[in-house]
Amino acid sequence: MTLLPRQAARLSFQPEPDDRAITSLVAELASLLAPPLCAACAANRPDDGALCEPCKGELATAPRILEAGPYGIDLAISASPFEGVAKRLVHGLKFGRRLALAGVAAEAMLRALPDAVAAAGVVPVPPDPFRLRWRGFDPAEELALAFATAAGRPFTPCLRRARGRRQVGRMRSHRLAGPPRVWAVTAPAAEVLLVDDVWTTGATLSACARALRDAGSGRIVALTLAHAL
Repeated sequence: MTLLPRQAARLSFQPEPDDRAITSLVAELASLLAPPLCAACAANRPDDGALCEPCKGELATAPRILEAGPYGIDLAISASPFEGVAKRLVHGLKFGRRLALAGVAAEAMLRALPDAVAAAGVVPVPPDPFRLRWRGFDPAEELALAFATAAGRPFTPCLRRARGRRQVGRMRSHRLAGPPRVWAVTAPAAEVLLVDDVWTTGATLSACARALRDAGSGRIVALTLAHAL
């Protein structure tokens, strides 16, 4: 698995035993003073994890979406429409910086993946470099890493993206006419799972698919948490 420097540092850091004990004690005290609320509804307290039971049930029963996909994508899969719990998870991860939600989303994406999809390399849709520096993390990368870990599949962040106009908020026609410029910096797998948080017009997914095919990939399956229908 190829790791970016930030990920390597995150995975290699191991706190001292005393630090872990202090961290655990602080977390327990915080939970007593302010019990955690559900990351989706912010009303119910989850028994375990980030979601309460009603929100877990809503996400688990959301209609899975499978389509031929945008240009260059052989199959596009979304765990849910972009509404309800799925939408709040995306916003919590992307705008609320709640990175732990990536694991919750990855579990839903893993459930949505058909058994027929062969073991494939997991490639995140690359971020705009300016927004990566501004946020300090990339939601698609967090999702892809959590999914690859849960699924036991190789994680290969092999794509890069030039700085450009933000896709969110642009008209559909403008997105399709001016997709981001994407290229591969290392060779991808022959079969790729291309991971992002939301599939909207498909312009970014298509740009990534072109870069992957130029670098040698064959079958490309896009996997997202949600699809903005």
